[in-house]
Amino acid sequence: MMISRLALLLGLAALPAVALSSKGVWAQGIPAIDAAQAREQRTFAVPAGPLGNALTLFGRQAGLQVSVDPAIVKDVSSPGVTGALSIEAALARLLGGSGLTYRIVGNTVTLQRPGAASGALQLDPVQVQGYSAPPQALIDNLPPPYAGGQVGKGSQVGLLGERDVMDTPFNQTSYTAQLIRDQQARSIADVVANDPSVRISWPAVSYTTPLVVRGFPLSNQDFAFNGMFGAAPALTVTPEYLERVEVLKGTSAMLNGMAPFGSIGGVVNLVPKRAANEDLTRLTASYFSSGQFGGNFDFGRRYGDDKVFGLRYNGVFRAGNTPVDRQTQEIIASVFGADFRGERFRASLDFGYQKQNFNAPQRPTYVAAGIAVPLAPGGRANWFQPWTFVNTEDIFGVARAEFDISADWTVFGGAGARTNRFEGLTGFANVNNANGNLVDTVATFPSRTDLNTQELGIRGRLRTGLLDHSLSLTGTRLAGTGYSLYSPILNTRSNLYLPTFVNNPNVTLPSPPKVNDRELTSLAFADVVSAADERIQLILGGRYQRVRINNFNAAGAVTTSYDQSAVTPGVGFIAKPWRNVSVYGNYMQGLQQGPTAPAGTANAGQVFAPVKSTQFELGVKVDFGRLTTTLALFQIEQPVGITNPTTAAFSVDGMQRNQGIEINVFGEPLSGLRVLGGLALTNGVLVNTGSALTSGKTATGVPGVQLNLGAEWDASFLRGLTFSGRAIYTSAQYLDPANTQSVPAWTRFDAGVRYTFDRADGKPLSLRFNVENLFDLNYWASANSTYGLSMGAPRTFLLSLSADF
Repeated sequence: MMISRLALLLGLAALPAVALSSKGVWAQGIPAIDAAQAREQRTFAVPAGPLGNALTLFGRQAGLQVSVDPAIVKDVSSPGVTGALSIEAALARLLGGSGLTYRIVGNTVTLQRPGAASGALQLDPVQVQGYSAPPQALIDNLPPPYAGGQVGKGSQVGLLGERDVMDTPFNQTSYTAQLIRDQQARSIADVVANDPSVRISWPAVSYTTPLVVRGFPLSNQDFAFNGMFGAAPALTVTPEYLERVEVLKGTSAMLNGMAPFGSIGGVVNLVPKRAANEDLTRLTASYFSSGQFGGNFDFGRRYGDDKVFGLRYNGVFRAGNTPVDRQTQEIIASVFGADFRGERFRASLDFGYQKQNFNAPQRPTYVAAGIAVPLAPGGRANWFQPWTFVNTEDIFGVARAEFDISADWTVFGGAGARTNRFEGLTGFANVNNANGNLVDTVATFPSRTDLNTQELGIRGRLRTGLLDHSLSLTGTRLAGTGYSLYSPILNTRSNLYLPTFVNNPNVTLPSPPKVNDRELTSLAFADVVSAADERIQLILGGRYQRVRINNFNAAGAVTTSYDQSAVTPGVGFIAKPWRNVSVYGNYMQGLQQGPTAPAGTANAGQVFAPVKSTQFELGVKVDFGRLTTTLALFQIEQPVGITNPTTAAFSVDGMQRNQGIEINVFGEPLSGLRVLGGLALTNGVLVNTGSALTSGKTATGVPGVQLNLGAEWDASFLRGLTFSGRAIYTSAQYLDPANTQSVPAWTRFDAGVRYTFDRADGKPLSLRFNVENLFDLNYWASANSTYGLSMGAPRTFLLSLSADF
């Protein structure tokens, strides 16, 4: 079955060849600009470096073609340009010190040496940007970086496609590859450590990194890859092969459909890298404490007329000791990306392999009811057996294609697949007194998950009278099969502070049986109605979702079946009283598989329809040109199952209600000074739980205050030298629903420095050094009734050297 899915991916990858056989006669160019537009301010984020690379980014961000002879920019450096400037001012700054001049004719910027013939270049030009994608396209339509280069100006918003952050009625952040490199992120959790609305719900140094967004869990298995669920690696993602990590906060079933494993707090979309117009060959060597060495090879090329074919490859390797005692990790990733961008047809293929071997992994630690939560041990402490392990392997891929029926209408389709194999011999620690005594249950836990996903749709624009419409219609399918077997093999008595270790039992992991299969299908429609030059926008949409799940026993017989459907509407609005201000609101729903009444209840066996979570959100966004600030107020209500103590009937009448305020800030308010972070205030309450002990209490794992604030400063005394710092604060959290157990607040500080300079050949060399948890704080990072206690990482040193060739 896996072979057939991969064959489908490869088949879609061959579509560009079909397009070449009939080169279109209908061209889609970039509109010419006039003198006034050339003086209009736009936001640029082009870092210092080789002039050829800088011109590529400038062309994308300005929406222009750049024509230049490679010989005149070879070995020439550019100081870069950042902030809100006119096209003319940005070009002047970009070319500072190069001795080159430019002229703008139509939609083309032509560079030449002084004294060259005014009518044309002396040598054949190279087009830095080929065919442009229409606004409704997904492929080759990535929003440019915002001022400072740490976040994008927009992101993919599910059914609505790529949209600018000021044109979406949601709180979203798109973290860039530049930020991933500069912060030396090793996982998605490291990337979203910049976001005040997001926290990790698992030990920081482990084989997986599930998240909590707006106080609700977000499983790794519900991450999207290139806009599609079911195609990303299952447990961890090494981010070196990603161009963007897009985070949309809140429920979004109308936009994205039901997540495969039911997460509702938000959506994380992983955008793979694409080949840029400039050739790229980059090698990175890295060291992470306490003895982990690694490297990354990043290669990109474009080929053909107008550089229509692109190839991108990323290879990642890390191995050695982690900063936690007796713990080692080895991770290998090999990810290949290809794309074709023609006049009317575009296609992309991403195919990857990722393998991880993790020895003595930490898992959440549970605490018995009625005892005080023990103090957090030292950050390097590891009370799990040194011979335990987790090995994971993922094969994954996504193919996409789209065709422009006209300038305003595009049909699109995609297919993806992922196979994850998991081999685990792991401990489950349960603390039974305040002194840290515990029982560690060691179990074998082999599993496998096979998923495949498809999407087909059309997206376009039309005008009716004074109203403009952006319409989207899409159908999706996700199917998969799960295999797993949990088998406890021994119990050991130990202690958080003085662990006891026993001999390796040397067991052989059995082959896991099939435990379930699932199929999620949906049909969705949305209309973005706009007026007054898009200063008023109304979003209307809905999605029909069907959920079918079968569960199996060890003998392969079906034990329970689930087949239910639901419709999830969505409404949003945007009003722009000024061009740089967006006032917005939305009503969205999330979707999860409905429960089945458990044994012992009056209605045992009753199957409930998919559970709908409901979100209301209001907000305002202000773009000051070089700095954007956002404010969001939200309420999410998630139904939960309860048993009536009088009638013994099971129902979905309980509720967790999270209300919050989010403030975000990002950009480069002053040249060379970048800021990123914000504040999240959340009040999570349990309502109508059926028990006086828990009704009205604070929801577990929902801190009232989360603060993230980071800054970077480019030193004025040495070009290329940058200092960075970040503070992360999380207030106290309850561990149990009755609010009798809690963990204290914590504050973590990070710091970093990097130095980038050009070698004699004009290629950049970058040295980066970061310290996370600068003061080596010992702390429980998270606590909730589902995942228990999770340790924060100890002080960690990160060092890397990158060179372009």
